[in-house]
Amino acid sequence: MRQAFDPFSRTYAAARERFREAARAAAGVIEGHVLSGQGPDGCELAVDVALVGARNPRRAVVVSSGLHGVEGFFGSAVQLAWLRRLRGGALSIPGGTLVVLPHAVNPFGFAWRRRANEDNVDLNRNFLDDGETYAGVPEHYDGVHDLLNPPTPPSRLDAFRLRAAWAVRRHGLSVLQNAVATGQYEHPAGLFFGGREAAVSTRLVQERFWDWTRAAEEVVHLDLHTGLGAYADYRLLIEPPHVHDLGWYRSRFDPERVAAVGGDTPYAARGVMGAWLARHAGPRGYRFACLELGTYGTLRVLAALRAENRAHHHSVPGAAAYRRAKRELVECFCPASGVWRRKALDRALEVIEQALASGAPIARPERQDDSHEARREGREAEPARRDDSHEARREGRETPQRGKPKRRRNVSRAKKTKSTKNARTQETAADGSRPLTPRSPGRRRS
Repeated sequence: MRQAFDPFSRTYAAARERFREAARAAAGVIEGHVLSGQGPDGCELAVDVALVGARNPRRAVVVSSGLHGVEGFFGSAVQLAWLRRLRGGALSIPGGTLVVLPHAVNPFGFAWRRRANEDNVDLNRNFLDDGETYAGVPEHYDGVHDLLNPPTPPSRLDAFRLRAAWAVRRHGLSVLQNAVATGQYEHPAGLFFGGREAAVSTRLVQERFWDWTRAAEEVVHLDLHTGLGAYADYRLLIEPPHVHDLGWYRSRFDPERVAAVGGDTPYAARGVMGAWLARHAGPRGYRFACLELGTYGTLRVLAALRAENRAHHHSVPGAAAYRRAKRELVECFCPASGVWRRKALDRALEVIEQALASGAPIARPERQDDSHEARREGREAEPARRDDSHEARREGRETPQRGKPKRRRNVSRAKKTKSTKNARTQETAADGSRPLTPRSPGRRRS
């Protein structure tokens, strides 16, 4: 029996090889940017970028993975599954569109099963502008630093969840989340460290991103993430530079899942990749969304991040505590459950299809409002006619056929009790010389 295709890879090295092979099979152009360092098995580390579609595109759809290294297990699977479906003819790329797939933007974190890179930098807190300083901590961070970053190896006897639950009860979950995840720039060995300068991967994206999109006038960018939200469900998180355009996102994607960062979501971080690209897009129409797939509860995910960070800095590779921390981190960002993987993968692929279709105009009523044209010609606009056949069928009545005049009562047969004035009014309406009250035009989609 033929084994079912599984896009999820067990290691970074396997994911990279499968991604490059699938991109070649889909007639893609591949750029490989090799970075310094090696993976646990001695493999080289690289950011690979596949370009598939139009050579001179009007639009580009970018789907990036692995900015937070360990989240690359899911992001790589999404990219691989999409390429395989494209190769198999299950989907197509619209004309004039280029698809750009940056794979494993943080290859070190992917290979070593870390969120951060080789310098413990959270890359999605590292995209600062020239005038910004890599300094400071969020409000309330000092009160939780010791809780988050103890200088000891992880232990089974750790009471972190109880202590974190007490902190949540005392300060509120939103306060803890903002203190933790906004990004800090003072503790190099701590969680969510934003760095002292732009990292290698950060500079690569800043310097090459617009070349990857081949001068496309419109760019839609989905950055794949996991670990925040309801299990196997998703949200599209919109960064502050794009909040003014929420109507566009809600008209192209599921409006119930579109959320503004810092509004319907817990926190707005510094140094976010999508926000930086938006500020440097120039005349291009650039729209970014973080596609976030939920896994487990906030405290479990935070505990996994904390334990792995302690293992990385204070334990020995191969030790039981080290292996246990790595396994739990992968589980929290790419659960082994077949149900989670099927649902999360299907939902991510659906959002990519929506992004590809987002350049098409939204359907409008067949008859457009000609009031503007009418004003140009100096005449009164004709109101749009509404087809009421559907409503008529629901009520069990016939609809008048258009183009045939409705039979009207002969005015000469009108009862003599009518006044002459009323009779003249009826005649006027019957011969059409006085316009009838028009139907209200159907409601338009915005």
